[in-house]
Amino acid sequence: MHKCLSKFIHRKQRWFRCSLARTYQVISSASVDELWRTVVNLADVSWHPVLSSTNVPCGVVPKPGLIYQAVTRLGPIPVRIFVEMVRPGELLSVRVIAIPGIEERVTYRVESTVCGNCISYSVTLNGWLSPLIWSFSRPYAAKVAAALAAAAEKAADGLPRVAKNPKNSFEF
Repeated sequence: MHKCLSKFIHRKQRWFRCSLARTYQVISSASVDELWRTVVNLADVSWHPVLSSTNVPCGVVPKPGLIYQAVTRLGPIPVRIFVEMVRPGELLSVRVIAIPGIEERVTYRVESTVCGNCISYSVTLNGWLSPLIWSFSRPYAAKVAAALAAAAEKAADGLPRVAKNPKNSFEF
């Protein structure tokens, strides 16, 4: 009888577990290096549609295990962010801890493709509050990759261009 009760409780817990995942991709004219610099600059989140500021000092390089705090634009709601995985020049994975009942994992991926340089923003929500949180955050999540690409392109336009060496160029 104890085993049956255990199975019933386990099944009941699965009813309240929900997981939602979505990936957004944008092709950018900015270089992979510029996209990566924008992603890992944790002190400047001015481009982010949800986050307004962080407590990370300028120049801190994200490493696994780093925990920092951010404030949202939706109100003075502080959230804690835990850096899970970093593959330099390629991937940054963080876990956002805002309220009990929801777990959010965010992955930024930068890669070079035939069409241009691609930035991917993947978000996965787990927990019994995920459908409610997803209904509010979906319009903002759809804008993150595009805002990141625009910020990287703007930063790349502000950098001085290196003049080409005329000896190495072909003129017809």
